[in-house]
Amino acid sequence: MAQRKILLLSDGRPGHYHLAEGVVAALERLAPVDLTKVDVHRRRLMPGKVMRSLLARGATPERLLALGYGIAADRLPEADLIISGGGDTLIANIAAARQLAASNIYCGSVKKVPPEHFTLIVSSYARHADLPRHLVTLKPNRMDPDVLGRPNVVPTFGPTNPPRLAALLVGGNSGLFRYSQSEWRALVEFVSQVNAVWGTRWLISTSRRTPIEAVGLFAELARDKGIVKQFIDYRLTGPGTLPQIFRLCDVIVCTEDSSTMISEAICARIPTVGVSPIDHDFKSEEAEYRQFMLDNDWCRFLPMSGLEAGLFGEALQAIKPLRENHLDKLAQSLSERLPGLV
Repeated sequence: MAQRKILLLSDGRPGHYHLAEGVVAALERLAPVDLTKVDVHRRRLMPGKVMRSLLARGATPERLLALGYGIAADRLPEADLIISGGGDTLIANIAAARQLAASNIYCGSVKKVPPEHFTLIVSSYARHADLPRHLVTLKPNRMDPDVLGRPNVVPTFGPTNPPRLAALLVGGNSGLFRYSQSEWRALVEFVSQVNAVWGTRWLISTSRRTPIEAVGLFAELARDKGIVKQFIDYRLTGPGTLPQIFRLCDVIVCTEDSSTMISEAICARIPTVGVSPIDHDFKSEEAEYRQFMLDNDWCRFLPMSGLEAGLFGEALQAIKPLRENHLDKLAQSLSERLPGLV
């Protein structure tokens, strides 16, 4: 079978390039892939509005790449398919596809740019389901539950069957989310309470967004090895620790500022509970996505205020984790939507 050459454009933000990596992982199930990654960073002096205007006025791929990203078009690696996620890669995706005469896939919402610029747009929002160039799915990611050793049938956890090991994925302020120090303290108290009531131990991981004050609180808690089995400080480890966590834990608690982390946990077939601060909101599309996950009983969401073991147990009992492998399902959808490509 012919090897497909794929160029993945990354803006360096895990929540974005993980989407593109998920599509690549699904395509790898259909044919051999030769993957090249290129970092692209839009110049501050070239805002999205200006880049879209240049595109609309017929600027050449060479000009779009040079002015917007400082990239020499003739130095792009050969590729049959361009994939990216994140708004700052959108124009680069279009320009690279034109320069290389390649097909292209964009992961996310395409706004103020005609969708005809893309071969396929992979979206997670139900409102796009009937659009001809869109494929609606769980947010893609590379997490393969079978490789991780996750069971196909997950037991129901709760007070009568408490998890032996839970994971807490800690985010931070982002977009419409703002956490208070008292809410971080409440989350620490919740972890301690679940351990005291159920005997559950914890894996705790921070992220690039976690404020230093919160990191300090969880680092202090982690000194008690009876409560915290392992503490992962993102400042020291960087990205790439989620597979290790997903292999070990029974359930996950994740702050809701990261839709990507919640999606990855769901795709790994792990019962997942999102927790949110008082000061938070969602854009309309994201609110629909959260409701989509709720309606399928893949997860539950709880406020950080008043969070305690009883509510946590009720949430876990209501969750029905995925049984299928999300990568297999995405691969099938891609083969149906793009038969000539795959």
